[in-house]
This record gives sequence, C-alpha cells and structure tokens, in this order.
Amino acid sequence: MQAFNLPEFYLPYPARLNPNLPGTRAHSTEWARQMGMLDAPKPGGGVVWDQAALEAMDYPLMCAYTHPDCPAAMLDLITDWYVWVFFFDDDFLEQFKHGRDLAGARAYLDRLELFMTLPPEDGDPPEPRNPAEAGLKDLWARTVPAMSPAWRERFRTSTRNLMVESMWELDNIDIGRIANPIEYVQMRRRVGGAPWSANLVEFAAGAEIPARLAANRQLRVLTDAFSDAVHLRNDLFSYQREVREEGENSNAVLVFEKFLGIGTQQAADLVNELLTSRLQQFEHTALGEVPAMLADTAAGPEEAAAVAAYVKGLQDWQAGGHEWHIRSSRYMNEAAGGPASTGLGRRVRQHAHLPFAPVGHLAVPPLYMPYRVRTSPHLDAARRHGVIWAQSMGMFGEDLWDERRFRGFDFAHCAAMIVADGAPEQVELSADWLAWGTYGDDYFPVAFGAARNLAGAKLASDRLASLMADDAPPPSNALERGLADVWRRTTGPMDEADRAKLRAAVADMITSWLWELANQAANRIPDPVDYVEMRRATFGADLTMSLARLADGSGAVPPEIYQTRVVRELETAAQDYACFTNDLFSYQKEIEFQGEMHNMVLVTQRFLDVDRWEAAAIVARLMESRMRQFEHLVAAGLPALFAERDLPEAAREALLRQAAMLKDWMAGILEWHRRTSRYTDAELRRVHRGFTLYPTGLGTSAARIPAVSA
Repeated sequence: MQAFNLPEFYLPYPARLNPNLPGTRAHSTEWARQMGMLDAPKPGGGVVWDQAALEAMDYPLMCAYTHPDCPAAMLDLITDWYVWVFFFDDDFLEQFKHGRDLAGARAYLDRLELFMTLPPEDGDPPEPRNPAEAGLKDLWARTVPAMSPAWRERFRTSTRNLMVESMWELDNIDIGRIANPIEYVQMRRRVGGAPWSANLVEFAAGAEIPARLAANRQLRVLTDAFSDAVHLRNDLFSYQREVREEGENSNAVLVFEKFLGIGTQQAADLVNELLTSRLQQFEHTALGEVPAMLADTAAGPEEAAAVAAYVKGLQDWQAGGHEWHIRSSRYMNEAAGGPASTGLGRRVRQHAHLPFAPVGHLAVPPLYMPYRVRTSPHLDAARRHGVIWAQSMGMFGEDLWDERRFRGFDFAHCAAMIVADGAPEQVELSADWLAWGTYGDDYFPVAFGAARNLAGAKLASDRLASLMADDAPPPSNALERGLADVWRRTTGPMDEADRAKLRAAVADMITSWLWELANQAANRIPDPVDYVEMRRATFGADLTMSLARLADGSGAVPPEIYQTRVVRELETAAQDYACFTNDLFSYQKEIEFQGEMHNMVLVTQRFLDVDRWEAAAIVARLMESRMRQFEHLVAAGLPALFAERDLPEAAREALLRQAAMLKDWMAGILEWHRRTSRYTDAELRRVHRGFTLYPTGLGTSAARIPAVSA
C-alpha cells in the first residue's frame, strides 16, 4: 500500500516531449553499458542496475520531458548526465549507506573529485576504477570545454556538492538524526542536485547566465525556488521507496512528520503546500523582479535573452519533471496524474492580510538558551558614547527617535553582551552599528512605506551604497551620516578585499529593506523559505557575521572553509535563532501598530493556518531545533571538519573563537530583547497611540475595512 495519497499538484506549465526520444533511449542504454553501469555488482550480491531496471526507470523520457527543445546530440549528452547522477546515487547507497561505511565513502568521493579537471591546466585525471568515475570522466570532457570559466566553476561546485554532501545524509542516518525544516531545505539544495540541473539547463538551452548577473538576488531566488520545488516534488513521489523501504531519513515528508508531530498524509499535504508556494515564488520573481533587475543593471539584449531562455528552461524542467515522476517505475505514483490544483488558495492567503489588525500582546513562549550572558565592563562608557553619537548624527532631529527613546532602546547593552571581550572602542562601534541598522529599519517604512514610494526608496538605497565608495558624496541626513561614520571607523585599517566583503554585507541589508517595502506595497506575506533567507539580511545578521570574521584579524581561516556545510549551517542556525527572537518579541509592535507583515509568527500563521499562539509555539520549537543543531555542529561538526580538512591550529582556534562569539551573540540578543523598552506595551502605546495610515477625515469612513482579530 502507498504511504499516503498523492495530493493535487500545482502545475502552472504544460509538459512537452522532445521528438528525439527514441534515438536517445538507444544511445543511453549503450552508453551506460560502456561505462560499466549495467550489472555493476552490489557489495552483498546482486547488481545495482540491469538493463531491464534501467529501461523501466526511463531517464531518456525524463530528459525528453525536461528538455523538450534540445537537438538530438544535446539530448543524448544531457541524458547521459542524468544516467550518471542516478547511478551514482544508487551505487553510493549500496556501497556505503547501507553499511554505514563513512571512511570508505569519503575516500570514494575524494577520488571522484579528481575527474572534474580540465587538462592541460589542471592536469590529466587518473584512470577510472569504477563506473561512476568512468562516467564522470567522459561527461566532463564532453561538456565543460564549451562553457565559460565562470560557468565551469559554478558547475564544478554544484557537482561537488551533490557528491560530497551525500556525507551529510550518511552522517544523519548513522546517528539516527532527522534534520529540522530549515536545515533540510538548505541542505537538500546541496545534496539533491537541482542547482546542478539548473546549470545543465544553461548548457542545454544555450542560455548561460552572464557572470556579472549570476550572483544577483533575483537569479539566486529563481534557482533556489526551482530547486526547492524539484526536491519537494521528488520527496513526495519517493517517500515510499526512500523512507519505508530503504530506511533513509532525508525526506521533507518525514521532516514535517517529526517536527510538527503530525501524520504522514497531513505532512505530505503540507509539503505540497510548500511546493506550491515555491512555484509561486518562482513566478513572482520571474515576472516581477527579474525585469526590474535587468533594467537596473543595464542588461543588454543578449544578456536579457539569455536570462529569458534560462527562465523558460527552468519552467520546462518543472513541467517535464512532474510528468516523468508520474510515469517512472522508480517512484510511488499510483493514482497520480489526477486533477491539478489551481494554487488559488495559497495565493489568496498570501495577499489577504489586513494591516493594523488589533492582535494584542503575544506572550513569548519559553525559549531554549543553553549559554550564559556575559557583559563587557565598558557598558557604561558605551552608553554615554552612544547618546552623544546618535545626537551628533542627527538621529534625534528627524521626528523618528528622541533621546528618551534611544536610552530605552539601550543598544550599548546589546553590544556589551555580544562583544563582551572587546576593547572599549569595539563595544562603542558595535553599539553604533546596531543603532544605525535599527534607525534605517525604522526610517525606510516611515519615509517610503506609507506613500508606497518605491522609487524614492531605491534612490535612497543607492545613495547609501555610494557612501561606501572611495569617492563618497557628503551625507545629507542622519541615516547617511551614521553609515558614513561607522564605515570610516570600521574600514580604516582594512585592505580592499575585506572592505569589499563588508560592503556587500551592508548592501544586502540595505536592499532587503526595499524587498520589505515591495511586499508591503503588494500586501504580500512572503513565502516561508524566502522569508527565512531574507530575514537574515533585514536583521543585519549577515553583516554581523562579516564583522565578526573581519574583527578576528588573524586571516587564519582559508576562505573556502566558510562555504563548507558545517560553518555555513553553524552561522545560519545562530542567525535564525536571533531573527526569530526578534519576531516573537516584536509581534504586536509590527503587526498591530506598524501594519507590518514581515514576522515569522505571522508567516507561520498564514502558511499553517493556525492562530498566533500556536504559531508562536512553533517558532519557539523551530528556534530550539536550530539551537540544538548549533550545539551538535560545535560538538561534532567542527572537530570532524578540522580532521577532514587537516586545518592548522591557528585556523581551528579562529573558528572556535567565532563559534564562541556566536554563543555570546545569541545569548546577548535574547537578553537585550527581554530588557529593552523597544517592545514594551507602554512604549508601543505612547509612540503609536492615535497613529494610522488609513484615510481620515470627513467622507473617508467607507475606505476603512473593519478590523478583525488576526
């Protein structure tokens, strides 16, 4: 019996079939035989695949659906890549996952990486010892020379990720650990292979993304939303085989079952809701944000055409991938192919929020915090400095803050806890960065949000970015003066490379304020995944991480270490804990008094269709799961990384110092929220009493929608 009934899928694009399918079927079977994939032995007897099994899975059909416009030779090559990647997945399962052979798996993966080379500059790859190595060597030589160095590096990274991050799945199986939802989505992108598929879309469609645009948020969101939808769909179809038959625990349905404590059918329906949301995020980005990005970056006709072809290729892949899943013998697909969902319910809930609805005080649930607060002895001096600094920047003269409110916010207290061991000037500078970021977060909605002045906000953000250039213009208001000052004091001793990293982190925070304003103008509650990832920027968490790395000053940690799973997950787990802390404490302030919708409690309410108290409890549970993941990574992940990369003692000490900083950061931010006046009922009602963004005066009562409880 099937573990659950497949849901009604949202299918916004029609599937089309490539007419070159028959020739590719014959080619791919012969290629697999030449590489040694047919009848490759399992460790305990039997074979990974035989010809009948390969033909039943029908990867040529999948590629003919996902790449409907390819010429015959290109379809052959693309299909060979997918035969290789599925063989790798199945062979890795048999060779190492079933037997929990961690050491053998690492050695196997290390050798595979040797085949992603480009002679003569990278040297010749070794002679293959197994079908996976033979296939990768052949495919790499047939594919990569036709593409640019930038694409080659992206493809090398995504190929490496889907191979190496298989160890994450294997480690979790070995200790019986099921990932939390945020970790799962992030890691599934690395191990699941859809970003790799997106790279192949560029190759197959002749639509290589221009290198100067590839890192832009809009294109990253397109690829991430595409990837998440591919993986979530696959998890629904493969649950029976992976979880019930093979004992794997890397599946979104299982993750939702365990995290929310719900039944399999309910979890499957919820995964489908998230799948729908990610597809609609893709549409929103492709149709609303990408054209504006192309205009803003002055993209030429060829660049715009490449991006458009890439979007079309991703759409074809989504449609074709679904069609293949309902036909392949590899998956649970009985009764599949029924009526499709319109996705209208999800869209309505996303845009149906009533701003300024009275929600009342939301008690913060008990929060798990294993680390003690430490406070700098320089706190009193930092408090005195902070008031003088904010006054000199003009922050008390723009009808946004006054000195009484600023003292109640007490940014110096937060800084004294998150840099408890810092010198006096470090504590003061940290407090000033916190004040500046919070002032900007308050300033943009007041200056541009009420009037929906997105153009003015864009000009203001461009002005702020220009203040971090060598030929910066003179600042003209408090926000600009504040940034100019903290930028000068922070970057004075930095080299240009470190200055560029910090500039990018500050720019990400500034542009995240524009993202919030755009959602506000559309009355659009963000997609849950997009919200979590953008919240780190709006909170300034990425900026804090950059400052912490640069403050270490040792340069002992190789840059590539920061891109490893362990370090990236360590940082994002800490960031999410801090961001969700703010969302719990600021719920009434943001939802009732500021008409906001960027809050994890509200996002959870709308996505799960629960009340605010249950949503707050779920957010607290998510914070605990992220904190326990952080603890696991400190206790087990970092030592394993040290050994695997053979890091020198100086690099190990630097990473341990940064982990300790993150402990202080999370503990300090929680304690600050408990002590600051910023979220107290008295402060909220004193500042916001009688304030409204609704029309007022004679003849405007009909324009007001009656408030209902959220």
